[in-house]
Amino acid sequence: MDLMRPEVTAGAPAEGPVPPPTPDPDAQVEVEVDADLPQITMLTEPAEGIPPVVETPEALAAVVAAFGAGTGPVAVDAERASGYRYGQRTYLVQLRREGAGTALIDPIAVPDLSALSDALVGVEWVLHAASQDLPGLAEQGLRPSRVFDTELGARLLGLDRVGLAAVVADALGLGLAKEHSAVDWSTRPLPSEWLRYAALDVEVLIELREVLAERLAVAGKAEWAAQEFEAVRTAPLPPPRVEPWRRVSGLHAIRDARRLAVVRELWLTRDQNARTRDISPGRVLPDHAIVAAAQALPRSVPELTALPAFAGKGTRRRAALWQQAVDRGLATPDADLPSVRGPKSDAPPPPRAWAEKDPAAAARLVAAREVVTGLSAAHEVPAENLLQPDLLRRLCWTPPRTLDVEGISEFLRAGGARPWQIGLVAQPLADAFGALPRA
Repeated sequence: MDLMRPEVTAGAPAEGPVPPPTPDPDAQVEVEVDADLPQITMLTEPAEGIPPVVETPEALAAVVAAFGAGTGPVAVDAERASGYRYGQRTYLVQLRREGAGTALIDPIAVPDLSALSDALVGVEWVLHAASQDLPGLAEQGLRPSRVFDTELGARLLGLDRVGLAAVVADALGLGLAKEHSAVDWSTRPLPSEWLRYAALDVEVLIELREVLAERLAVAGKAEWAAQEFEAVRTAPLPPPRVEPWRRVSGLHAIRDARRLAVVRELWLTRDQNARTRDISPGRVLPDHAIVAAAQALPRSVPELTALPAFAGKGTRRRAALWQQAVDRGLATPDADLPSVRGPKSDAPPPPRAWAEKDPAAAARLVAAREVVTGLSAAHEVPAENLLQPDLLRRLCWTPPRTLDVEGISEFLRAGGARPWQIGLVAQPLADAFGALPRA
């Protein structure tokens, strides 16, 4: 592997009045880690250089043949245009395998990649944060037989930072620059700097997998990891959200049903416009503008555009569209107004309300959290990976008929907990619940 001195390249700024999306927290931390650790050797150039982007059926057929003839696991990554385009479509697929080298595939030009998936049946795919990439890869016909998730492996090992660059630095002493992590991957043609970044993301995944697998085995966590990897590989797509408009940032400031109806109409209008134009909804109309309109309840376009949140050129251009949405919200019949409390759900209420609603459940939750926190520290596994927080709350709020090991184990198994998790927590939870005063 060729190692070169780092070359700092700034990411291209987004056009228009809306600033580019903020990179995810891990990406920001990773840049700081790389800059602050002089012992890290930065990777700046792929070992075989930047491969040409696969854009034709003929080029794809050559990649299929090469990767089918390769050996060992295959490193896989995918790039989306989150914050720029509507949805989570994949705009670049990167792969690397021993004997085949690295391939960069444009799934817009060649959307059906099922032949590649067929050539890799039985081969382990190495991904970082597989749950983020697998749904988009499946849309291109790419479905792995087995998975090794380096992010999940890092979590089970108790690493403080689990972004790819941080894990690579910890395990291999190598640095990956992340300045292109939040660029618009729908751009065509893709700049060579971005393609270099994309190729480097799979450059050391196989080597990283070997180091993490060895650490997991030494820590006695190899089977835990295997169960987690299979769970993420076979996880179904989440069901559509009920009333997704309620995820508008700042909605907590809206406290009456009429204003919530305005939020709903603005969100639905924005979503349709964004889908039609294939633009991220936040670039069409920011959440804070939706909340501002719902608070002010403008009765005309001039009143709407007088709001600072609607002063931007692009927002003013579609002011009539947004005012029509406001008008629909204002005209919504009382019987059709959204509930201030939110949609009905089988989920437990917020834990802060438990002490008043069900003191016994509140006591169980306190005891259960103490158990999970203690086990998390003892095994150096994040509490949320030891047991899904929602499942723990459900156990405490609507417990099984018997709170012994068998009853708890069956409840957790039905809720999707893996055998290793049940083996760790069922007995301590039963002991903790048994020690609580009887109501």
